[in-house]
Amino acid sequence: MSGNRKILIGTNEEANAVRNKLIEFNSRHVPNGYYEEIHLCVKDDEGEMMAGLNSTICWNWMEIDILWVDDNHRGQGLGKRLLEEAEQMARAKHCTFIKLNTFSFQAPEFYKKYGYEEMAMIEDAPMGYRHYYFKKNLM
Repeated sequence: MSGNRKILIGTNEEANAVRNKLIEFNSRHVPNGYYEEIHLCVKDDEGEMMAGLNSTICWNWMEIDILWVDDNHRGQGLGKRLLEEAEQMARAKHCTFIKLNTFSFQAPEFYKKYGYEEMAMIEDAPMGYRHYYFKKNLM
């Protein structure tokens, strides 16, 4: 073994390789594993993105990584439509729950309104704010 190992900043390609190696490892321990990225977006007639949702399905759940609505289009129901579409897709893929996280300056009340329950909260993450973790059972 060499004592000359360096830690480097990885590329996106290397990050994907790490993700795939972990998926491969997990699959050896949990048979019938499933992993799929699902990304949704709402565009206007000119093709400009108004809102989007990035998520991943792992085994029996969906994890929503990002739900974003452009400031000029908030309050028009786009976030609700994306969330409902993601929930329908999760059910169709036999997910039993959805999990996500959000900050106090983002949308904790929005998620509560649509049936997401707070599982955990971290104070001062970032400083002066709260970081919430939510879950919604689909079954």
